[in-house]
Amino acid sequence: MNIQSAISREIFVPRDEKLLVSIEVRRRMKRTGLSLKGRNKKYLTFLCLSVTNSRPAKVFITKVKKFQGARQYAKRSQWSVEQLRQVNGINPDKDTPEFDLVFDRTTDQWEASSAAEKCMFVQVLYHACQNFWEAKLSQEKPTSPGGQKTPGAVESKKSPAATNQTNFINCQPKLMGDACSVNMVIYRCKIFLNRMKTSMTANQDRRQREAGKSSRSRSKSSPSPPAVRKMGNVMRRASQVLSERGERLMKADDKTSHMLHGARHFAEAAQRLALKQI
Repeated sequence: MNIQSAISREIFVPRDEKLLVSIEVRRRMKRTGLSLKGRNKKYLTFLCLSVTNSRPAKVFITKVKKFQGARQYAKRSQWSVEQLRQVNGINPDKDTPEFDLVFDRTTDQWEASSAAEKCMFVQVLYHACQNFWEAKLSQEKPTSPGGQKTPGAVESKKSPAATNQTNFINCQPKLMGDACSVNMVIYRCKIFLNRMKTSMTANQDRRQREAGKSSRSRSKSSPSPPAVRKMGNVMRRASQVLSERGERLMKADDKTSHMLHGARHFAEAAQRLALKQI
């Protein structure tokens, strides 16, 4: 099961909501005034766009976190698109992972894990907002009991829905064009390739770390080449000293045997001389 399916099953299905898109993000700038509690915890952050199955449909942006070691995803903040005042794509000329979301009381500066994920999120968000505000405007238009517009009914002022619509700035035109399905396929392919690349890089780094650990353990258990050479030199010098000492011992043994033989001859000669005198 992929990440989006897991988030949908754990967070949105129990709330009778349909998950449209989810992307992994991180903050470009940390908020000031946050508590120190849990700051050192490692976690992943996801931005999710969902719509209710009930009518009239409501669209929500939800922040979801996955803490290291936890089995389930945790729902954090949630905003409706009615609270979303502005979406800033940062760069209208090229694909970039940075974007800002401006709500009624807060502004979040995000960076997606890839430019393709950010583009897909902005594109889905744009069309979801467009459909939501069009439906809201149609509900607020004055109609007759038969469902037809009341003749001569003219609004003196713009409706709240018309004035509070989400504003998209610095976004590429292709994200708000008609080629939605084509762009979506391209972005999903880019996201898949980027995740494959990230996974392969992570596996390669893990193998390199394991190889480094095994080489370090081998180096601890067996001497390094310089140590082997030094040990060989010591052994050669020791064997040379032992051979020299052996030669000296053999020469001393020869001298001892020669002296013993001479002493024996001297004893025999002395014994013969003593017998003659008797």
